Amino acid sequence: MPASLSSSQIDAYQKDGFLFPIDAMSSGEAASWRSEVEAIEQTYPDGSLPQPVSQYFRVGAHVVIPQMARIACNPAVLNAVQSILGPNLLVWSCELFIKEPKTRKIVSWHQDLTYWGMGETDGQLTAWIALSPATSQSGCMKFVAGSHNNRIVPHRDTFHEDNLLSRGQEIAVDVDEATATDIVLQPGQMSLHHGRMFHASGPNTSEDRRIGCAIRYVTPGVKQLVAERDYAMLVRGFDAEQNWINVAAPSEEFGAESLVLYEQIRRDQAAALTQGASQKVGLYAETASRM
Repeated sequence: MPASLSSSQIDAYQKDGFLFPIDAMSSGEAASWRSEVEAIEQTYPDGSLPQPVSQYFRVGAHVVIPQMARIACNPAVLNAVQSILGPNLLVWSCELFIKEPKTRKIVSWHQDLTYWGMGETDGQLTAWIALSPATSQSGCMKFVAGSHNNRIVPHRDTFHEDNLLSRGQEIAVDVDEATATDIVLQPGQMSLHHGRMFHASGPNTSEDRRIGCAIRYVTPGVKQLVAERDYAMLVRGFDAEQNWINVAAPSEEFGAESLVLYEQIRRDQAAALTQGASQKVGLYAETASRM
């Protein structure tokens, strides 16, 4: 498949570390995806699965939910990502970030690659797709242009209850918020951002949920440097490096084999994602299985 971004868009991404808005799908398709997400929430109340459905949304949704694997394979998304990373692409994680209306949930200033165990690679980016309006009022992301040119800066854990990040991590140096760009997206639009980008988002003061799907793409040359092993799903091209245990898209929602694999991935990734934490990181904490 051909790459889809223009040379000027690619130059803007390289300069700023992010690019938006990019059309990933129609507004009608985005509404359909949102309906599927909300139907899953209704179908699987807490106690019906080994973990709450919110856990599966936030960590490795593509491993247990076919709809999330499909959105990660959307050709329009892959074409844009290929423009930046090249023709061979894997999905390391697919996540849903949901802010309920009139709530104070935020995402603090951070760099994605800080705790992922991949070093400071340029071979990773995130595609963030809006399934509902992402506005300044609803708590859209905001980026500091050019901040991806920094190395990974010191972070501290807050474990604040209103922080959507796994350990409430935040950059331990001052960030000039006056220089930030609000990443306003309509349903069906997406942004791309570099893994060293300084970014955050505020509370949702609107009357609607803010629902975004964050897909973390890597190239085959990226390696897990902290955990003993890690996993990814090949979605375009081929993987000649074999740095990742390759996983296939699930064939059914929350199938027994997929749930077992999910827990294995969660345990293995915890070695990197909880490294140095002063307390348990809830999304990766050991829990008693109810399977």
